[in-house]
Amino acid sequence: MTDATDAVETPTPRRNPKPKVKTINGRELKPSTLMMGHGYDPALSEGSLKAPIFLTSTFAFENSAAGKRHFEGITGKRPGGAEGLVYSRFNGPNQEILEDRLAIWDGAEDALSFSSGMTAITVMLLAYCNAGDVIVHSGPLYAATEGFVAKVLSKFGITYIDFAAGATRAEIDAVLEKAKAQAADQGGKVAMVYLESPANPTNALVDVEAVKASRDAILDAETTPIAIDNTFLGPLWSRPLDHGADIVVYSLTKYVGGHSDLVAGSIAGAKKWMDPVRALRNTMGGIADPNTAWMLMRSLETVELRMQRAGENAAKVCAFLKDHPKVEGLGYLGFIEDPRQQDIYDRHCLGAGSTFSLFVKGGEEEAFRFLDAMKIAKLAVSLGGTETLASCPAAMTHLSVPDERKAQLGITPNLVRISIGIEDPDDLIADFGQALDAV
Repeated sequence: MTDATDAVETPTPRRNPKPKVKTINGRELKPSTLMMGHGYDPALSEGSLKAPIFLTSTFAFENSAAGKRHFEGITGKRPGGAEGLVYSRFNGPNQEILEDRLAIWDGAEDALSFSSGMTAITVMLLAYCNAGDVIVHSGPLYAATEGFVAKVLSKFGITYIDFAAGATRAEIDAVLEKAKAQAADQGGKVAMVYLESPANPTNALVDVEAVKASRDAILDAETTPIAIDNTFLGPLWSRPLDHGADIVVYSLTKYVGGHSDLVAGSIAGAKKWMDPVRALRNTMGGIADPNTAWMLMRSLETVELRMQRAGENAAKVCAFLKDHPKVEGLGYLGFIEDPRQQDIYDRHCLGAGSTFSLFVKGGEEEAFRFLDAMKIAKLAVSLGGTETLASCPAAMTHLSVPDERKAQLGITPNLVRISIGIEDPDDLIADFGQALDAV
């Protein structure tokens, strides 16, 4: 403790963070290293090793001119955005540090955090779509995403055309040509090509390189971005920006958060693609709250370790399930049977992941028996947590999808979605074995 005569001036909140050191002696530092301190200077927060949680709604300006300049950036009167902290609907120390670190994993220029994955997706789509526009998307998508496009955006004169996740370049070309003509008829444009790969819950892969080549040949690459939901494999097992996507989307609730104790989302990409979304987020809100951002910063320190362990566990569990007499099939990226899907995997993926679809022999009744018999795995939706989770998409997460659409996409009543956690793999195998015995 110091007395009043020894007191020093309290540093101001994070306005000038520690320089972003990303190399040492020419060596580019790995994301797992940068997660421990990138974008944060303890000297600006009383020497605290970890960033505090900044629970404040507003920030004091250095002077009136600084306040004016910040708002010029936020409102778009001056390019470059805010140069400091203004108001917690726009930005905050925890959110800015988190966004800096999220961008590192995907090699992105900029990133934005949101209160949920669906908030990230809906604000992004609203930022890019106008009446008369067309969205092209792969299928299947997460049910809430598909529902927003089909049921909500349609109320505002925005239409869509979809293609199967495993579509070839020729099939994608045909869809984009159709979308371009449809947009012209409606007086709009093709606003976005939106992908999900692997698809939820089938694990079908999209050829991002083929989509980019098709987009570049048929549409305007400067006005029609390619966005992709990378939740199933990111940020460790897939880097879609390296293969031609412009925007990468996450439900941070899943692997990045990784402990089933928060809900959040993000997008990342070049600043030119982030700026329109940031402007709409400033208006609508939806930014991740400081506590959630702080928890995600904690989680990013171990995301590589957690995902590696979960991936190793999934490989062992799936090796057990592969030839089990009560298993009809596996949608696991480590056991791909289709040559085209294998080709996409070889070019795009760095690992098979730990979320897969298990087809129990029989129908809904048999799938339910299997789920209800589990003792270690938890019967719950979501994925990417430290614990193993299992659910029946046709009866749960994708219940709202029309039956014909589910059949078309291969979301059958006997499909069980499994997300393997970091428990002992032999214990998990024992649990799956006894649960299948109950079928």
